[in-house]
Amino acid sequence: MLSAAQRLRRGTDFAAAVRGGRRAGRNTVVVHLLIDEPAPASTARAGFVVSKAVGNAVTRNKVRRRLRHLVRPRLTDLPDGTLLVVRALPSSATASFESLGTDLDAALTAARSPRRRK
Repeated sequence: MLSAAQRLRRGTDFAAAVRGGRRAGRNTVVVHLLIDEPAPASTARAGFVVSKAVGNAVTRNKVRRRLRHLVRPRLTDLPDGTLLVVRALPSSATASFESLGTDLDAALTAARSPRRRK
């Protein structure tokens, strides 16, 4: 479980991360990462979007619990003030815990890497 200080709760925070952050997608997840100037006593925060396309309520909650468990240790690696939104894709319902972790790591690495020039 994420602590209250590590959770995104307001829709404005979700919108800021999705609209203003870097996006990176993999087979099972899409990550929106907004690295912002840290507010005083602010930590990295995460939120999750698991739509009905993933499955029924039991499946969605299972995917959300898995993602929450995977994100918790990775939040400490992010700078303070970072907003992270993890959106589960329908393929995450049948994915193993290991493949979810691999996709999450790859997406976070891609979102943190500098953009390439065209």
